[in-house]
Amino acid sequence: MRIATFQYQGRRQVGIVSDDLRSVAPFQWTEARARRGAQALIEDDVIGHESMALTSAPVPMEQLQLEAPLPLPRRNIFCVGRNYHAHARELAASVFKENTPKADGWPIVFTKVPESVTGPHDAVRLPGAQVSTHIDYEAELAVVIGKGGRNIARADAMAHVFGYTIINDVTARDVQMRHQQWDLGKSFDTFCPMGPWIVSADALDGSNTRVRCWVNGELRQDAQTTDLIFDIPSLIETCSRGITLHPGDVIATGTAAGVGQGFTPPRYLKAGDVVRIEIDGLGVIENRFVD
Repeated sequence: MRIATFQYQGRRQVGIVSDDLRSVAPFQWTEARARRGAQALIEDDVIGHESMALTSAPVPMEQLQLEAPLPLPRRNIFCVGRNYHAHARELAASVFKENTPKADGWPIVFTKVPESVTGPHDAVRLPGAQVSTHIDYEAELAVVIGKGGRNIARADAMAHVFGYTIINDVTARDVQMRHQQWDLGKSFDTFCPMGPWIVSADALDGSNTRVRCWVNGELRQDAQTTDLIFDIPSLIETCSRGITLHPGDVIATGTAAGVGQGFTPPRYLKAGDVVRIEIDGLGVIENRFVD
């Protein structure tokens, strides 16, 4: 099942995407219920608050505008750094060499503020040269929590997954280095394109799928999630240690080798660049970067 949030006839709506991806059947929701996108449905999956009644008239995809499935997440997005073996190696000699994780250690976790989220085809706004000139892309599979919990055991973790979506963890590398921590350089407005929808956990094996990223048509990233240093159950276990996870929380699992920072010299994004991310079994997001 694919759950989409979209604009149609001046209203935000939420619905189920058809198997052929040509239309979306909206839920019979009030505008207030649809305000936070798929969040209400995810909460219903846990507490059984309301049925998934559909309208009788699917909306053709070309007549609607897809939004981020969670246009305003309930709180900061959990993000994991340096979580692919090849990506950790490509930055091992960079300024981030001290952040190289060890498989027998702990994952690097930081956050992006909810307001950084934007739609799967929306423009990403560059902050201006006075703020940052080192803007990078990071294609990532993101896990959406369905069943909340605290101190979730690794063995039980997958029972807490509602589904998956794509994010581009856009990053201002110079800001990231300047502050010696990552939140500010990750959280600029529009720096978290998300979508194109949420695919339910029963329809996608997040532990074994392909993640690719193109910049202006050039393939830059291409990896399997089997290359993760810390797998999805380990990430859920880590993020829930002493912290209660709630339905709708998002955990971005890290990016693969091929980021702009990893090239010599680095290849940062500029106005007019288009970044396309595709995850097998999930879909595509594509965003243009603008001044």
